[in-house]
Amino acid sequence: MRPIRPIRPIFHSAMKAITTLVISVCGLLVLGLVMLYSSSMADKGAKFMLLQLAWAGLGIVGCVIAGATDYQRLRKWSWVLLAFAIVMLALVLVPSIGKKIGGARRWFDLGPANFQPSEFAKLALIIALAAYCDWQRRHMGEFWRGIVWPSAIIGVVLFLIFVEPDRGTTILLGAVAGTMLVVAGVKLRWVIPTVLFAASGIAWSIYHDPLRMARVESWLKLIRLDPDVRITDADWQVWQGLLAFGAGGIEGVGLGEGRQKLGFIPEHHTDFILPVIGEELGVIVSLLVLIAFVSLFASGIWIAWRARDTFGQLLACGVTFLISFQAFINIGVVTCMLPNKGLPLPFISYGGSNLLMMLTAVGLLVSVARQIDEPAPVSEFARGRALPLPITG
Repeated sequence: MRPIRPIRPIFHSAMKAITTLVISVCGLLVLGLVMLYSSSMADKGAKFMLLQLAWAGLGIVGCVIAGATDYQRLRKWSWVLLAFAIVMLALVLVPSIGKKIGGARRWFDLGPANFQPSEFAKLALIIALAAYCDWQRRHMGEFWRGIVWPSAIIGVVLFLIFVEPDRGTTILLGAVAGTMLVVAGVKLRWVIPTVLFAASGIAWSIYHDPLRMARVESWLKLIRLDPDVRITDADWQVWQGLLAFGAGGIEGVGLGEGRQKLGFIPEHHTDFILPVIGEELGVIVSLLVLIAFVSLFASGIWIAWRARDTFGQLLACGVTFLISFQAFINIGVVTCMLPNKGLPLPFISYGGSNLLMMLTAVGLLVSVARQIDEPAPVSEFARGRALPLPITG
């Protein structure tokens, strides 16, 4: 008879997941503050770093509060949060209320800083969707309750973000919401047509938008690796980013010594901060950034896998995929794997609204992880009626 091996308490594994999560986020946050100072000291001095530091302080407070609070309390507030997010998304479109920058009306002017309501809407939609799928968990395989009503909820939020216009956030949030529905047990034969319909609508809008169509065409031109290609305004940002990675090599040219940030790379402190890291600190640090995001993703998936209930599982899934998908899109854009679309690199790029919400989202992951060691009833996931993430504990 085989000896029974002792089972280590789940609590210890949960602490490892939380520790890995916190170390990854702290490393990315510190690197972001350092690079913001380096990337802007030639023109703005320490302005961006100080503003980001203030937002980081608020974000850490939000992270601690979210981590110390029982995530179950969010269930009864989920629809209030979603309604508040929808109201803010509608108000930001009003010319006398919303602030217009670069042709898009996405911000509220708060004086020393701007707030982007779509960042709050990301978390609000994830919480509401997790609450809905938990409420209807026995009916997520049905057509109306599984795909029609959730799609209507998702569609309202995505439409308001789309018309700002902000196609990048629309695609990101749509991908996260769709993934949550699949995890909750919605049948793929209903999810796939819905995704194709939404994707065709976005593709049609891009085709009829000269600026964004030029970005797609420039991306197709760059990935051909034609040595005789002529660089245009639409190609400039991505091309300069690639030059920054090439100039940095393995070890980089040194912190603060990069040249591409001196007016060559537009938005080098926001969407294109990773090429600045690659130029000044080299490929090694760039790979460490990638490793940090992979570690964050692995920790989040483990927390979702071990969550004590369906709501916690879906909440952890949504938050994990939100951070990971956004990082993937940003890294894909700056390395020319994806067409140019402005999304900040989580925890590193300058952007107070995004940083505040991302740190609060990390706090929600910690809250879910803190209850992993508590016994929980078997959920629909464990019974095999939904995909995939079986609950144990």
